[in-house]
Amino acid sequence: MNAYETIKAKRDGRELPSEEIRAFVDGYVRGDVPDYQMAAFCMAVFFRGMSDAETGALTDAMLRSGEVLDLSSLPGAKVDKHSTGGVGDKVSIALAPIAAACGVVVPMISGRGLGHTGGTLDKLEAIPGFQVRLPASRFREVLAQTGACLIGQTEQLAPADRRLYALRDVTATVESIPLIASSIMSKKLAEGIDALVLDVKVGSGAFMKRLEDAETLARALAGIGRNMGKKVVALLTGMDQPLGCAVGNALEVKEAVELLRGRGPPDLREVTLALAAEMIVLAGRAPTLDAAREQARGVVRDGRAFLKLCQIVEAQGGDPDALADQALLPAAKGTLDVLAPAAGNVQAIDAEAIGLAAVALGAGRARIEDPVDHGVGLLVHKKVGDRVQAGEPLCTVHHGDRGRQTPQAVAERVLRAYQIGEHALSPEPLILARIEG
Repeated sequence: MNAYETIKAKRDGRELPSEEIRAFVDGYVRGDVPDYQMAAFCMAVFFRGMSDAETGALTDAMLRSGEVLDLSSLPGAKVDKHSTGGVGDKVSIALAPIAAACGVVVPMISGRGLGHTGGTLDKLEAIPGFQVRLPASRFREVLAQTGACLIGQTEQLAPADRRLYALRDVTATVESIPLIASSIMSKKLAEGIDALVLDVKVGSGAFMKRLEDAETLARALAGIGRNMGKKVVALLTGMDQPLGCAVGNALEVKEAVELLRGRGPPDLREVTLALAAEMIVLAGRAPTLDAAREQARGVVRDGRAFLKLCQIVEAQGGDPDALADQALLPAAKGTLDVLAPAAGNVQAIDAEAIGLAAVALGAGRARIEDPVDHGVGLLVHKKVGDRVQAGEPLCTVHHGDRGRQTPQAVAERVLRAYQIGEHALSPEPLILARIEG
C-alpha cells in the first residue's frame, strides 16, 4: 500500500479495494501514515464519498485495529445508544441509568465534543472525580455491578477511530456520512453489544441538516449493524434548536439530573423516554414500546433511575454527592443575560450558532489540545414558539475567564442566532422518523 496512491485514487473518485483500506488504516495506527496524509484522505472521502463496500471495509478495519470486547459472561442483552451529536444533547447521562434501572445492560462508549456539538465524556468529567478512562477489566466489573458503564475509547478499543475522531474535529471533515458511520459503528461493535439504538439528529444544530441526509446516514448505520449480526433501530430527532435549555458541560449534567428527578424540559424528556423504550424492547425487557415507555417513566417516578446514576458515578470514581448538591459541580465565574430587542414570538434559533457560542466560551474545543472549562455555557430561556417581551432574557451566558471571546461578544452571537417576529408557531414534532435495521 502506497499512502499517496490511495489518497490520489480516492481524490479522483475511484473505489478502493477492501484490502487497500485495511492497509491504510493499519499504517495509520502504526504511525507509518502520518496525520497529514490521513487528513488528506478524509478530505477526499468528504468530497468523493464511499460505496457501501468501502464504508463496510473502513468500519471493519477500525473495529479490528484493537480489542473487541467479549461481554457474553454478563447475563442479559447488551444494548447501547449513540447520538450523532447535537447542541444541548445530554440524553445519555439520563438514558443510561433509566435503561439500566429497567434491567438493560448498557455498555456505553462515548466521545468528546466534535465541532459545535458537545461530547458526553466532557459532560461526565464535570462530575468531580468521574473517570471515563477505564481498562476493559474494570469496564466489565462496573457493568456487572451497576448494569451500565460510560467510558471513552480505551487504548485497545478501536484505536484507529480514536485518533481519527480527534483529527476530523479539527480538519473540517466531520460532516461525512461514510466517516460518521464507520466511526460510530467501529467503536460500538467493539463494545460487545447485542443491539444498538441510534439517535440521528436532523436540523441546524446537527451534522445532518436535511432529513434526506439523516435518513441516508441512519440506513448506512443500520446496514452495517445488520451485516455484523446486530439489531439496530434509529430514531431521527429534530435539532433545529438546542435540546432542553442547558448548553455546556456542568449545566447539562444538572439538567439531566433534573430529568431523573421527574422534572426537566419536556423536549428532553420526550426524546429520552422514546430512546429508552427502544432499548428496553431490544433487550427483551418489555413486549411493546408503550409498555417499555411506562417502565421508563416508573423508574424515574420512584427514584430508581436517579439512584442508578449515583451508583454508576460512584463506581466510576465520581462523587455522587455532587448530583444531590449541585453546588459541588463546576460553576462559571459570572453570568450575562441576552435580552430580546423587541416583543414577538421566537421564530427560529440557529442551534449551530448556539453551539459555537458555547465553544467560544470554552465549553468545547477549537483544537485537539484545547482545555475545556466545565462550568461555562448557556441557559436558553426562550425557545421556538415562545412569546417574548422587549428586554426579557432570551438566554443567559455563563462565562469564565478562559474563553476565546469576551462574554459580550458571545452574547452578540447568541442574539444573532435568534429570529423574533409576530407569526405564532405550532410546535414541530421531535421524533421525525423511525428506521429499523
